[in-house]
Amino acid sequence: MTSLRAATDATTAIPTVLVLNGPNLDRLGKRQPEIYGATTLADVESELRTLAKELGVVVDCRQSNYEGQLIEWVHEAADYGWPVIINPGGLTHTSVALRDALAEIADGPGFHEVHISNIHAREEFRHHSYLSALAAGVIVGCGTDGYSMALRRVSTTL
Repeated sequence: MTSLRAATDATTAIPTVLVLNGPNLDRLGKRQPEIYGATTLADVESELRTLAKELGVVVDCRQSNYEGQLIEWVHEAADYGWPVIINPGGLTHTSVALRDALAEIADGPGFHEVHISNIHAREEFRHHSYLSALAAGVIVGCGTDGYSMALRRVSTTL
């Protein structure tokens, strides 16, 4: 887990965007590079921090292989009023509990769902997302550039 910022910087009022990565995304660059590429999660986070500075926001990047931890972080975002960018990994296709937590964000600051691969061009079970219907935006199949696309979009709403 990488936590870059625990709360909005009250002295400068810079908006915070929570970036969550689910199960197995800590293995980026190692696991199935033919699908997910050679870019590591640390690379993605570094690129997002650089872009965030340009956009005048702060990103708080976190990763967990545990559904309950992701849900706790979504609750934290709801409490602080932070928008969320999430790549839920395999939980996309299985987690009603994560959907229920994100529903609170959807009703507030909103969230964007990101998938590195095109989940609709893969195995049939990956075609359905429990989250997409609630998301302000869904970005699939753009590689790790999808994170930057989502951050650019979110920054226009702050």
